[in-house]
Amino acid sequence: MIRFGLRPADWPLTLKVPMLVAALTVAVALVIGNVVLRRLAADQETTLRELTEAYLDGLSTAVMPSVIRRDVWETFDALDRSRALYTGVQARYAAVLLPDGTVLAASDPEAFPIGSAIPADVVQHLPQPGKLALDEAAGAAWVHRTLRQGGVELGSIVAEIDIADLLQVRREVLAWLILANGSLTLLLAAGGYLAARRMVRPIALLIDHVERARGGSVEPIPDRHLVDQRGEIGRLLTSFNAMAAAWRECESLAARLAEEEKAALLGKLASGMAHEVNNPLGGMLNVIDTLRKHGDDAGVRARSLDLLERGLTGIANVVRATLATYKGTAAPDALDRRDLDDLQFLIQHEVRQRRIAVAWSNALPDRLPVDGSAVRQIALNLLLNACAVSPEHGTVGLDARVLGGCLHVTVRDDGPGLPSNVLAFLGDTATYGTPQHSVGLGVWTVRLLAARLNGRIVVESTGDGTAITIILPLAAEDRLDAVA
Repeated sequence: MIRFGLRPADWPLTLKVPMLVAALTVAVALVIGNVVLRRLAADQETTLRELTEAYLDGLSTAVMPSVIRRDVWETFDALDRSRALYTGVQARYAAVLLPDGTVLAASDPEAFPIGSAIPADVVQHLPQPGKLALDEAAGAAWVHRTLRQGGVELGSIVAEIDIADLLQVRREVLAWLILANGSLTLLLAAGGYLAARRMVRPIALLIDHVERARGGSVEPIPDRHLVDQRGEIGRLLTSFNAMAAAWRECESLAARLAEEEKAALLGKLASGMAHEVNNPLGGMLNVIDTLRKHGDDAGVRARSLDLLERGLTGIANVVRATLATYKGTAAPDALDRRDLDDLQFLIQHEVRQRRIAVAWSNALPDRLPVDGSAVRQIALNLLLNACAVSPEHGTVGLDARVLGGCLHVTVRDDGPGLPSNVLAFLGDTATYGTPQHSVGLGVWTVRLLAARLNGRIVVESTGDGTAITIILPLAAEDRLDAVA
């Protein structure tokens, strides 16, 4: 179930694209509507001004003789006849004023009595002579014309024009604009939603495969999803499939290299194991000869049997440790403390040959939820490398314990320290990439296995020795058991 956040950045593309289309459509509709209404208003005002100018021209001509004579009744008659003559202009009233501002005659004598001053509410609406004043709230326009004869001002004409029909036209145009733009917005938003769903479908598919890859399952996108894809999306999906194929090939190569490293390691251990087995075998053969000659002596027989038991136990320990390293544990997701203790038998040959002391500290519980075989291989590689770089009479140490819900395995040596390229390579456990410079197959295997187990490698290297700590996370349900 998809949950939408309050921020637009958290919305999915299938919602953001239609919303963007709708917003752009509304913006365009507002701009177009505003332009149309402004142009309509300007055209209406121009037309009204032309009509009122014609109306005032005719009215001035009709009332001029009677105004010169100050004839009230002829002026009133001219005003009355103008209503029928100028049907294009719906005058609510018209009044002829004398130069002193008093009313000579008006089409509405009750509102404008003869000889009275024009009302104040009318005066505030009157424009300058020759101008047009509009009040859309009142639905009216006012005009003012000065009457002159031979340069002498005889009076003026004022009139209030009804513009309700013009405003009604504007409202109808606005309603149609809102209806048309609203319908267009809904149509484009629906189209944008469907188009976004179609465009986002391959992206959603890619996101799903990327999430699987992050979880460790790198699967290519099926070909049926690539048939209809062209352009950038098609290239993106094809590139992901190429990356998935390269990733799987890299994993396969890494697995093969790990097995080859294990085989190489066992080959290296074979000579040491042969030495560790041959030495007690030679001693046991001597014991058998002693028993044949002096077997009747109880003291000799007891000492001989004790030597035989210790020799066979040593051989059994070496063989068991070697088999465990080669075959792995019965449960690869569990590590037993004995899995690390057995490694002491596998490094005995290197330790004796180089006269190295071993400092061993294993504080692990009987079982830990990590891959025991991988941990053994990591520790054995580090121990053999530590033996190889430690000077004669030096010390190689191992410390294993659980800290903070993680397994910590530290291997120390008294060597000259690690080269800078090896330090940089061990510190990068986020990728399986091969090193740019030679670091040794054992080091590469350690970093590869640590990365696979989601672990970290902490290195402390100086000229007096090196301490490499492998930190591997434990499953949440087993951490309390490990601490207890």
